[in-house]
Amino acid sequence: MPPPLPTLATPTLLLILLIASPAVSCSSLPPEDGIRIVSAEKRIDLTAPIVKVFLTLKVENAPAANDDASRVLLAFTPTEAQHLSIVKATRAEGKRKKKSYVPLPVEASDLDTTATNGARLYSVLLSSPLKPGEATTLEVLYVLTHSLEPFPAEISQSEPQLVYYRDSAVLLSPYHVLEQVTYIKMPSNRIESFTRFDPTSRAGTEVKYGTYHNQMPSSYLPILVHYENNRPFAVVEELVRKVEISHWGNIQITEQYKLKHGGARHKGVFSRLEYQSRPSISGASSFKNLLARLPPRVHSVYYRDEIGNISSSHLRTDSHKSELEIEPRYPLFGGWHCTFIIGYGLPLQDFVFESVDGRRYINLTFGCPLLDTVVDDLTIKVVLPEGSKNPQPVVPFVTEKHLETSYSYLDVVGRPTVVLKKKNVVGEHNVPFQVYYEFNPIFMLAEPLMLISAALLFFIACIAYLHMNLSIGKSS
Repeated sequence: MPPPLPTLATPTLLLILLIASPAVSCSSLPPEDGIRIVSAEKRIDLTAPIVKVFLTLKVENAPAANDDASRVLLAFTPTEAQHLSIVKATRAEGKRKKKSYVPLPVEASDLDTTATNGARLYSVLLSSPLKPGEATTLEVLYVLTHSLEPFPAEISQSEPQLVYYRDSAVLLSPYHVLEQVTYIKMPSNRIESFTRFDPTSRAGTEVKYGTYHNQMPSSYLPILVHYENNRPFAVVEELVRKVEISHWGNIQITEQYKLKHGGARHKGVFSRLEYQSRPSISGASSFKNLLARLPPRVHSVYYRDEIGNISSSHLRTDSHKSELEIEPRYPLFGGWHCTFIIGYGLPLQDFVFESVDGRRYINLTFGCPLLDTVVDDLTIKVVLPEGSKNPQPVVPFVTEKHLETSYSYLDVVGRPTVVLKKKNVVGEHNVPFQVYYEFNPIFMLAEPLMLISAALLFFIACIAYLHMNLSIGKSS
């Protein structure tokens, strides 16, 4: 069934604007106007709720170019830019078995004002500039969240989940693309419909667009794919991770989750009997368990919600990793929510180290431990020991950062707390980050001395009370 007219209005309007607008002239491009894409392969992975796009670009600086090329621009539509979670790029060096991939920095470009039709540009900074006539191969990965649109928007318990995905059959690029092909991978053979632009072919769960030749800059051919996707659409609306460091040998981590099913909304009445009797059919798009990958050597693990402890969890640990399989109190259907807390302890010596300049630092993993989830709003609070000074977080991507003060038992001046915030977090953000700080070991004696002083004062008060004569006697 085709979508209603308002749903198609945006891509249709974009197509009209792109066709009506003239090709980008060389004078309107940045200094790397000599760049052209010799071949482009675009692979779109739609097997999960999170869309992953892999690009293989053979980029050449034209022999007639006047300058070396120090960067390559990537273009995204405004809608893609809104749902863009992360962009990673590598450069292939060497040949065949000796080939290696060198990571390249990617940053938002300041050339958006010169881009055609509001496209958002990102710059891939080359480790060594391309001289005129030279070519190189780039491998690009970018991740899109909330890009799958359920259609129909509401389904009953026994219906499968169908979704729309919108993209372009050709690569949106500010450069001339000589040759390009696009592959779209779906999770099952049930593909309701897909847009056709010759040449287009389908083989099982994969649709191929191309090969297309001599695409002008900013070319765009909108496509729409309608297919079945019953993978768990697990969305963490808010995650607050609190990391408390104690130099007495322990790190305590508490994670508060607000989870929802982000797929097609459930309609009708939920039948537990039907769900348990036909698990493969009834509630095929729902999910009742999640897997959290925790650091190795965890201890004191707990999993609870507002009611209390939830016993439906399984912990598997070894020397390399720990996996916690959790089950909410009820299966989650589209639009349903639940909240819960996961807590665990870690040995201090595995995650807190001393740097060469004498500072201490904690090395942890950013992101969410739940696999195959999107985190709309992530907050990480690293609570340092009392007496710590000059905290400095080191995160390999842009985050919101600020400092605050936390108080716990026996604290006098409070504990410095580093707060990191980021939106639209996916599994590719699960990389190490550090927080450096200065700490004088003399502060470790503060709390024991307070306890000893309180005990001494208590005993002195008891002795004074026993030696006091509070009886009422006769006056002499």
